[in-house]
Amino acid sequence: MKFIGNLLWFIFGGLIMGASWFLAGLIWCVTIIGIPWGVQCFKFAKLCLFPFGKEVRYGGGAGSLILNIIWIAITGVPMAIESLIIGLILCVTIVGIPFGKQCFKMAKLALMPFGTEIIG
Repeated sequence: MKFIGNLLWFIFGGLIMGASWFLAGLIWCVTIIGIPWGVQCFKFAKLCLFPFGKEVRYGGGAGSLILNIIWIAITGVPMAIESLIIGLILCVTIVGIPFGKQCFKMAKLALMPFGTEIIG
């Protein structure tokens, strides 16, 4: 079931969201200072492609908070809005609700990427 969910997800939204995260990672990695943000983007681009069967655990400390604030101010809000819009569109049908829930997971992740751990 996880395989089918990931396959359908990849076709109906995962590829677009994964490409967005990858592009954001490339833009962040242009400068040396932006590399930590770029690495987070690449990690979440991989998660966006196949999210079923994976869980995100939030944590972190003061360092993560500072990095998250910088992230939200520059990239987090547009990424969260993209995930939210795709999630709302997918939730229009009953079949799309599990996929919409994955989008909402990505929207939360777009606002707080630092201090997170992907399990699975």
